[in-house]
Amino acid sequence: MHLYKQLHKKLSYLETDQIEQIHQAYLIASEAHLGQKRDTGENFITHPTAVACILADMHMDPQSIIAALLHDVIEDTPTTKEKIVSQFGQTIADLVDGLTKLTKIEASNKAENYANSFRKMVLAMSQDIRVILIKLADRLHNMQTISGVMPHKRQRIAKETLDIYAPIANRLGMRDICVELENLAFAIIYPRRYRVLKKAIGQSYGSHKEVMATIEKELNQAFIKSSLESTTIAGREKHLYGVYKKMLSHHLSFANIMDVYAFRIIVKKVGDCYRALGIAHSLYKPVPGKFKDYIAIPKANGYQSLHTVLLGPHGIPIEIQIRTQTMDQMANSGIAAHWLYKSGDKRANAAHIRAQQWINNLLEMQQNTSSSLEFIENVKIDLFPDEVYLFTPKGNIMELPRGATAVDFAYAVHTDIGNTCVAARIDRKFLPLSTTLLNGQVISIITSTGAKPNPAWLDFVITSKARSGIRSYLKNQKRGELVALGKQLLNKALSDLQLDLQKIHPDVISAAIKQTIFKEPNDLYEDIGLGNQIAVFVAHQIANTIGEQKDISKNQESKPLLIHGADGMAINFAECCCPIPGDPIVGFLNKGHGLDIHTEDCPNIAKLRKQSEKCLLVRWADDVTGDFRVALQIEALHKRGGLAELAKAIAKANAFIDDINIGERSSGYCLVSFHLMVKNSPHLERVLRHLRKTSTAVGVTRKKG
Repeated sequence: MHLYKQLHKKLSYLETDQIEQIHQAYLIASEAHLGQKRDTGENFITHPTAVACILADMHMDPQSIIAALLHDVIEDTPTTKEKIVSQFGQTIADLVDGLTKLTKIEASNKAENYANSFRKMVLAMSQDIRVILIKLADRLHNMQTISGVMPHKRQRIAKETLDIYAPIANRLGMRDICVELENLAFAIIYPRRYRVLKKAIGQSYGSHKEVMATIEKELNQAFIKSSLESTTIAGREKHLYGVYKKMLSHHLSFANIMDVYAFRIIVKKVGDCYRALGIAHSLYKPVPGKFKDYIAIPKANGYQSLHTVLLGPHGIPIEIQIRTQTMDQMANSGIAAHWLYKSGDKRANAAHIRAQQWINNLLEMQQNTSSSLEFIENVKIDLFPDEVYLFTPKGNIMELPRGATAVDFAYAVHTDIGNTCVAARIDRKFLPLSTTLLNGQVISIITSTGAKPNPAWLDFVITSKARSGIRSYLKNQKRGELVALGKQLLNKALSDLQLDLQKIHPDVISAAIKQTIFKEPNDLYEDIGLGNQIAVFVAHQIANTIGEQKDISKNQESKPLLIHGADGMAINFAECCCPIPGDPIVGFLNKGHGLDIHTEDCPNIAKLRKQSEKCLLVRWADDVTGDFRVALQIEALHKRGGLAELAKAIAKANAFIDDINIGERSSGYCLVSFHLMVKNSPHLERVLRHLRKTSTAVGVTRKKG
């Protein structure tokens, strides 16, 4: 009850009836958690009450504080969501449910279980952003009282805090909570480094006091002389983990970082920020290239301030931040500074809108990612933006992480723009889509209706939105191709039974599907395409269903499956023999991968033929298109310009080199292995003729196996 008295004192900003409702929630939570203890040995109710206190310090709304008091009751007690709905309404029940871990799901390990729970929380955040504010307060109190937790568990929680929760607090502009979470986690993960750094910083500030006082006095006098009213100047402390990160990322010594004196100047109006900047620049010489205007172009989390670096007395560097009181409040508390629910004003402030946009991006990313573990890795990438600011042709500002490419920009505009982009115009110049973008550039993306993402983009995109968008498209494309291949294989098997898939009533297909684990025809076709289901067996099941199973006539020839091109994802051309149009070929259903195509004389085919039910009769279609990989081995004279002569001969034959490897060298000769891309057998013969005419090639053979 003592802790509740502390909470009650902090609630003075609320109405009497709201405080009474919070007291009722406390009583229900106390009764629900009766007899439960924390790892520290304290009564469990101390935890939700402390979380509510943290939110009350932020002046959060009564619904958030009630949800904080009840946030563990569904997970750890017999209390149901329905009971919370009946006592406190749907909104509070949804907040509590959004904070409840998924305890009944089947997950292969703790990491997957955590990832699934986090995914659920993101979904709840998208409905009500207060979910994450309560969760951050919950994590903060758990970190403040982590000493009672087992050491291995302590390490895991601290790392999770550093990887996920502190960056989320930063992303929402909640610097105070971010800093405390980082320092608490730092102390657990690197206890010795934490102690050494804490002692060094304490000693450093002690020796800097006199210089700090001199600089503060000179700045104050300059502002008074210029009649700049209501100006507050304060030395800015560097927090432990921030110093540690800077030492690592910039390869700086502790002395290099602590030799910089930092000040924050708080003024009354936005215009005064620029006046204060001018006065500071006239007092001390500014360092070129170190000025940043985050007022005109705020950071992604809504942070606004002017940053500059000056050369102070005796040439010592001075870092200065200049902002208004409102901006300072926003910098420290983020979206909680002007909370949407704390008054009758339902207009969202800029920070709240930015936070909601970020959460909507997470939601889109979640929808494009099938694996919870992959989703949480994408979130981690998204949480560490060192931004560049870019412009659309219409002058709109886009923020992307440093190192982002034109493809990242296209996906940031819209997933459909990313999926169909074909070129980029950067500052009016056409440049490759892989171009890394720089601050202040104007980016125009050119799209084409028939275009689609290139899997090679995954090698250079850096934003999670681009990565998940590309993967989602490719996955859906591959599924479409597998479904088409499965239908083709099943139709071929049915035609051997003198049946036609197109003419079979859908009800018959549905009846046959009921005999499998699938619900939809396309799921069955996809599994056939993957080689997990044998088309012949499924065809016989369908024939049995319609009562028209017929023996294949001994004279009836099975029709081959036609191979039309090299671009699909469901058909794979075996690397062991590299089949090309013109080669006699055999198909093999490789379970989980689709249809593999081999040459008839492939060294591996004899072994594969033992699984006769998986071998298919295939042949090249007359209209086959695409470029196909083929392997050549050339015994060549080891001489200057020899490799260039071979490459020139290949280019002359209109083929291109995909890969090259120079092997053994002896007695003036060497073995050169090429992987080339050709159209068909006649094209390959033309390449071979050109190579054999060179003075470098002694012998040219095609490699299989």
